[in-house]
Amino acid sequence: MSVDTSVIVDPDTYLTGVPHEVFADLRSDSAVGWMDEPAIDSWPAGPGFWGVVRHAEVKEVMRNPTVYSSYLGATQITDPPDAATLAFVRQMMLNQDPPEHARLRKLLTRAFTPRAIARLEEKIDGWARGLVEDVAARGECDFATDIAADLPLLTLAELFGVPSVDRWLMFDWSNRVIGYQDHEYALSSHAQEDGSTEMARRALALRPRPDADGRLPDQRTRGGMPDLYAYAHELGEYKRRNPGEDIMSNLMREVGDGDDEAGGRVSVGEFENLFWLFSVAGNETLRNALPGGMFALLSNMDQYRRLRADRTLLSTAVDEMLRWWSPVMRFRRTATVDTELGGIRIRAGDKVVVWFSSANRDERAFADPHRFDVARATNDHLSFGHGPHYCIGAHLAKVQMRALFTALLDVLGEVEPAGDPVRLRSNFQNGIKHLPIRWTR
Repeated sequence: MSVDTSVIVDPDTYLTGVPHEVFADLRSDSAVGWMDEPAIDSWPAGPGFWGVVRHAEVKEVMRNPTVYSSYLGATQITDPPDAATLAFVRQMMLNQDPPEHARLRKLLTRAFTPRAIARLEEKIDGWARGLVEDVAARGECDFATDIAADLPLLTLAELFGVPSVDRWLMFDWSNRVIGYQDHEYALSSHAQEDGSTEMARRALALRPRPDADGRLPDQRTRGGMPDLYAYAHELGEYKRRNPGEDIMSNLMREVGDGDDEAGGRVSVGEFENLFWLFSVAGNETLRNALPGGMFALLSNMDQYRRLRADRTLLSTAVDEMLRWWSPVMRFRRTATVDTELGGIRIRAGDKVVVWFSSANRDERAFADPHRFDVARATNDHLSFGHGPHYCIGAHLAKVQMRALFTALLDVLGEVEPAGDPVRLRSNFQNGIKHLPIRWTR
């Protein structure tokens, strides 16, 4: 590629927004191109990787795990620092290939019973409206922290049977994992001990302390998050003794030694890693999609007013928010064999990174892709991935987005910016930490 790709990898770039003009230049040149891997903060420089920036080629990578593996080098650009860390992250469903990935996904899908999901959806509308009504009289708020942050936490707490007073633990855990490139999130704790359960207080006592420079250990390792794993283990044991109708209880019924050849059991370690996946990934993606959708509306007031006047557009509007904002910007795979992608030869062992934030603006897949259109009918966006790793919580995420924006339109009407947004420093999650808004109703 003739374009300087360093801005794509630099997390500082995203403090002012996704570099869509750079991605457009890259797409015009080639579907796939080599990108350098410079040192970032304490992470050393790497060998570089193939960046996939067009929609069709991103889908090709995502649907073909036999050629593009999640397991070989895991799914982040930076290689795990040692063999032990790689072995640990490979236990997570996110970093697995078939057949192990398919086995865990089947068990997880089985835990998502129609009754459990239906019961949850009935509550989401009430939570969403309550969050908006709680700020209505103030005339202004921080949409990201006062409204958007709590809905996924309430939903996840209900999903897993986590006591609602402990839901801020999940807020803290996701900050530490997803925000490791962001100094505000990496250096501070957002967990609230007051009012939490005894189980939460025991977990918080294990939270790692910052080093002399004020930084926490690598939060993407088990050793970096002993509090999360202690909480998962204790909650799981409680659910084993006191099962309910939540997903956690359903999963605990599947826990065994993990050696069932028929794939009917999940090991304790796998169970704890599934808790990690939903507590972090299940929270953070939606937490960034909600303020991202609000930012999209505020940046396109004609579309905001169009949606307010015609609520039948809400479903297409939510998909358009996900496409236009793209909460998860990229994932890595590793080539298992010599292959060819977009006319480029790729060798076994090469890193291959798909950029959803680029694919979702690909001119070959979307008409007028930079336009935010709440009525866009054809919208094959990749914000929930594609293929075997398509997000298992996609439906539930859309339910929450529709519920929250319905409540906002009903209760607040038209809002406007009350200050500049503060973006997350990350080349992985497209996040907004603060989004001040105000209204006159």
